[in-house]
Amino acid sequence: MNKKIVHFIGIGGIGVSALAGWFKAYGWEVSGSDIETTGHSPSLLPKDARLVIYSNAISPDNPELKKAKKLGIKTFSYPEALGELTKAHRTIAVAGSHGKSTTTALLSLILIKAGFDPTVIIGTKLREFGDSNFKYGKSNYLVIEADEWKGAFWHYSPTFAVITNIDKEHLDFYKNFNNVKKSFLKFIGNIHSSGVLVVNKDDKPLYALRGSIKKIAKKNKFKVLWYGKNQKTVPKIKKVLQLPGAHNLSNAVAAYTLAKKLGIKEKLILSAIKKYKGAWRRMEYRGRFEILDSRFKIPVFDDYAHHPTEIKATLAAFCEKFPSQKIICIFQPHQADRLKRLFKEFQTAFNDANSLILLPIYKVTGRDKTDKRFTSKILASKIPGAIYLENPKNLPKVLKGIFLKAKSSKLKAIIVMMGAGNIVKYTNLLLRFRT
Repeated sequence: MNKKIVHFIGIGGIGVSALAGWFKAYGWEVSGSDIETTGHSPSLLPKDARLVIYSNAISPDNPELKKAKKLGIKTFSYPEALGELTKAHRTIAVAGSHGKSTTTALLSLILIKAGFDPTVIIGTKLREFGDSNFKYGKSNYLVIEADEWKGAFWHYSPTFAVITNIDKEHLDFYKNFNNVKKSFLKFIGNIHSSGVLVVNKDDKPLYALRGSIKKIAKKNKFKVLWYGKNQKTVPKIKKVLQLPGAHNLSNAVAAYTLAKKLGIKEKLILSAIKKYKGAWRRMEYRGRFEILDSRFKIPVFDDYAHHPTEIKATLAAFCEKFPSQKIICIFQPHQADRLKRLFKEFQTAFNDANSLILLPIYKVTGRDKTDKRFTSKILASKIPGAIYLENPKNLPKVLKGIFLKAKSSKLKAIIVMMGAGNIVKYTNLLLRFRT
């Protein structure tokens, strides 16, 4: 039997695992390795593998990758492989420094409801997909979340594209904001002739590029649609949207704008938006932290925010949703380089939190170099009232102390576990904890 075997290096990554789902749906036998589960070893590579796909975070010296090349097995990076899929499909690519997952989810669910039956590759897990980040569709439509790190989205060839915003993100690769802007313009240049670009007029850095965007669109012959908070349809969208926060409303407007361009009726679009309750680690309710013999049960949420802009937007959304509750934010910085480059911005990002606990930095393998001048402990010293907690396992005890110091009338609060690293595993400590 001539088996088709594809091996994924870094299969635990949210994007890579979704692509593995695509290959499995198309009859391939899938194997994989990941630094946190299996480690990396030449022995993990199946000897009869036809194809090897590796995460962008993998080192060129990875032993499995080196063995694959030595054996003459065809190798692709994740964005290269996904790029090949975009060429074979009528692709909708959602890009932006923030809001990609929510916008991708909303667009996907609208298209599904409208009968487009798209294949979806997204950077989060959706309940609607059975808590998966992949959905197989029988049509030629492909909806993807287009990440910009290391220029990943330069490999994609979309017919339709959305850009939610541009920010000082992934500076470990781009070095400065100007290079980030150039990167997005390069991505825009990949949009097909007769395609459509949907862009956020309310995002100042993005709107400042309108001249360059117009030139690219004219040269490549695709249409540009600007969306924003002043659209006539915004009140209708806001009325049905279940997600709090101005940023989520903006994401919904983006999805609505492209869906209308695709010919989907407004009533159907609004119905799909109304049903969406959110995704994994996006203001996700996890359970309750109980204290004082279970007399007080404090709601606990997980959120993926890890950039100052995202933190501000998410905390503002929690304030909107829970106006009478105190917000206790536990934050785990993600990547030492990001904390260093945006250290001043982080100092003011938590203004909407009533209490802040900072955990040690989650260091990303292959991307981090420690700088003792920019740590969680030093950041805590710059924020009035912030607490630095060296050992996250002590979190239940510290939280209990915070609540017991308050009067009973002040125990109306929520706990937000925030960050893009492994902070979610500490959420489970709170949900198991009983006093």
